[in-house]
Amino acid sequence: MKKTTQFLFTLVAFVFSSALVIAQSTVTGTIIDAELNSPLPGANVVEKGTTNGVSSDFDGNFTLTTQVSSGEVVLSYVGYKTITLPFNGNTNLGNITLSSDNSLEEIVVVGVVDFARDRETPVAVSTIKAVEIQEKLGSQELPEILNSTPSIYATKSGGGFGDARINVRGFDQTNVAVMINGVPINDMENGAVFWSNWAGLSDVATGIQVQRGLGSSKLAISSVGGTINVVTKTTDRKEGGSVGFTTGNSNYLKTVTSYSTGKMESGFATSVILSRSAGDGYVRGTEFTGYNYFLGFGYDKGDHNLQLTVTGAPQVHNQRTTSFFNMATLEDYLQYGRKYNYNHGSLNGEEFGWRRNFYHKPIASLNWDWDINEKSSLSTVLYASIGRGGGTGDIGRLGGNFASSSEFRNPNNGEVLWDQIVASNSGTQTTFNDGFVYGNTVDPYTGTFIVNDDSLRDGAVADAGANELPGVIRRNGAVRRASMNSHNWFGALANFNSKLSETLTLDFGVDLRSYKGIHYRRVDNFLGADGYRDNDNINNPFNVVTQATASDLDGLWNVFRSIDKDKKIDYYNDGKVRWLGAFTQLEYKKDKVSAFVQGAISQQGFQRVEYFLETPENRETDWENIIGGNVKGGLNFNIDDNHNVFANAGFYSRQPNFDAVWINFRNELNPNLKNETILGFELGYGLRLDNFKASVNLYRTSWKDRFLNISSSFDVNGTPNNRNDDTQANANLLGIQQVHTGVEFEGSYKINDFVSLNGMLSVGNWEYSGNVNATYFDDGNQPIVVGGVEQSETLYLDGVKVGDAAQFTSQLGIVVKPIEGLSFDASWRTADNLYADINAEDFNAEDHKGSLKLPAYDLVDSGLSYKIKVGKDKDNTVNLRLNVNNVFDEVYIAESATNTFAETGDTTFNGINVENKVFFGFGRTWNFGIRYNF
Repeated sequence: MKKTTQFLFTLVAFVFSSALVIAQSTVTGTIIDAELNSPLPGANVVEKGTTNGVSSDFDGNFTLTTQVSSGEVVLSYVGYKTITLPFNGNTNLGNITLSSDNSLEEIVVVGVVDFARDRETPVAVSTIKAVEIQEKLGSQELPEILNSTPSIYATKSGGGFGDARINVRGFDQTNVAVMINGVPINDMENGAVFWSNWAGLSDVATGIQVQRGLGSSKLAISSVGGTINVVTKTTDRKEGGSVGFTTGNSNYLKTVTSYSTGKMESGFATSVILSRSAGDGYVRGTEFTGYNYFLGFGYDKGDHNLQLTVTGAPQVHNQRTTSFFNMATLEDYLQYGRKYNYNHGSLNGEEFGWRRNFYHKPIASLNWDWDINEKSSLSTVLYASIGRGGGTGDIGRLGGNFASSSEFRNPNNGEVLWDQIVASNSGTQTTFNDGFVYGNTVDPYTGTFIVNDDSLRDGAVADAGANELPGVIRRNGAVRRASMNSHNWFGALANFNSKLSETLTLDFGVDLRSYKGIHYRRVDNFLGADGYRDNDNINNPFNVVTQATASDLDGLWNVFRSIDKDKKIDYYNDGKVRWLGAFTQLEYKKDKVSAFVQGAISQQGFQRVEYFLETPENRETDWENIIGGNVKGGLNFNIDDNHNVFANAGFYSRQPNFDAVWINFRNELNPNLKNETILGFELGYGLRLDNFKASVNLYRTSWKDRFLNISSSFDVNGTPNNRNDDTQANANLLGIQQVHTGVEFEGSYKINDFVSLNGMLSVGNWEYSGNVNATYFDDGNQPIVVGGVEQSETLYLDGVKVGDAAQFTSQLGIVVKPIEGLSFDASWRTADNLYADINAEDFNAEDHKGSLKLPAYDLVDSGLSYKIKVGKDKDNTVNLRLNVNNVFDEVYIAESATNTFAETGDTTFNGINVENKVFFGFGRTWNFGIRYNF
């Protein structure tokens, strides 16, 4: 009986377990980021109605054994839209794309964008996804989110809203190509990028991809250090929107709202975003207000996809400055605190400073993607940018002293004595610091209080010269001026893609641009005076300006306002650049091998128009046309499913910047024009395991044939006691070379479903190579000879360290997800081998000490996120986020504009001479945000 019972029990258990096995199914698939077309690791896959679930591995793959034979699986990822898919029996769902649940689903076609794909494109690349930007950025500047990637050094620079800067592999952002959906945004004259003009990108970005080195972009762009491509949405979104608020230290407040219609049956779609940011700024005297707007109109039907977008970010913010003469010293900060602003004070009880940035740069683009047939497509972008604005500063001298003089600052708090300056300009004898007394006098020609151009001489006799006006006193006051740097920019990009065979794909296209930069100064605030006399326009000497134009938001919205209404002073010129480029790429992909070879050529034309220093018939120069281009290629080999290696190399012949073509701020053509040359090599290795992902890169970049113009005066007449007859001369130093080498590591480790680690390490060696020498020439292009000897200049640069960016950086981060919807993250970042910013021309003595090394520092950041599902179907969400940056309030020097070494007896701070002009990094800051997605 006992054996029979055992047999029956075993039989029942077998039948029951068999039924369970029969009821189970295996569901597999690969989860892909819809925008970047790359695997999405760590996504959740749950059998609907149960707690049975798994997470995707680092290649986005998952395998889920279900408890029933048919049903539905729910796929989700923080910051992405949740989707539900059916299964019936053993099911392979294939590639499943998840779309980012961003605050705006921008409808932009990105057919011209060059994405680097993991284990396929042979370049060093890091990608920051939308969810990370949205959560961790908070009140930081957009470039700072990239500090977690190798060989990136981003700081807040002066600390004003949008004044951040970024270096990649030791190259500043004028040598880093910044693109939005494949369209370059670096200034056409000097390559600069001003992030305050792009403050709204964090609201619309799907992700940021950093390609270090020459990158994979097909355009002939200035990517010496790398390419930063800000990517916005390309997928359609169902009807919905979001509302968000973020608050933080220093009265920071940001509001953002968005709405999208989704793609309607007609094929049309519309998206809108509006946001406002304002605050007092962490640094004293850096109050700001900025807006962002985005309008997107799309049509997607059949083989054609048309999109029209318009976006802009008008803003005004007070600043510290990177201008040498208006920067505080380390000694000033030790006295007044690290939030000190050398340009700040109070005027009539209100915040006021010398430095104020104001700009509005709306951009409109029309994108057209045409799928011609199964093998060919054409992507075209037409775009236009109208930029208006600039930055303020001081002009003139008060009693012979520049505005940077300590005479005009309160010794108790270091603030500018604005009320005293106003009193002096308006004729009141005023006592400043250290007993200095001055007051303006009535102008003999206008009968009012006029501040005079400093270039005027003290007029003694009526016929004394072109720069003299009898009875006029120069250096009698200072006003706030605005340097206007506006532009009109139009461009077109077109790329034709053809699949030649199963393994070969061909691209070719054109890059057309037309740019006009408009540069002049105007009076922003007379500071108590009645006018300003300018003597810099040879066509209108001794011109008295009595109209000031305030640099505020009200004057920024209308970018089509005529500049003819501005009364111009000091300088007025236009810089015109024409760009005609063509590019091609051949790509090969088969089995384990992928490779590409690219070539691009461009002709840049430069013309300068001078309104002040030339008569009307001589204003325009001829066009100076210069050919440049690049060739590069790379190969990736996937050894197996876990290992891959790649290599790339490239050569650039890059046209010089505008000021290297037309030199000395005049219509003077550089007689030694020569393209800069960049040569780059890179090797890489990738490892992909189920719970571990890592990349290692080795690189070498050589940048040479740089141009530097320096000037000096010489006593060629043998009259050392009379400097008025000295000869001014210039030396064109050619062949300056920098060599940047290094190794980079980036990795992530998923310990389990709750805890994961990420980290990076970069070690660079960035230095100048070789010395350079040049002879001085006068205006007639004749060599300067003193005592029978030709005068020359030698720069002893060999082995000098490149400054302004940390050559060693590391970061270790942790993410903990204890329960559904809740996550905690923290990171520890180190910066070392950071050298002061240097000027090559300062190294004209062989016994120099090299570059000043600044103290290393460590920063800890942390954050807490919580996502709540709400609504009838739980398809709406409320997202909460708290960030704390520099948790331990580390005091550190982020950058130095001077290279002064400490000598015996000098006062120092952490070994640094306190005479250096530096910027401290921000102390502890925080922000908290809440966003409702519906």
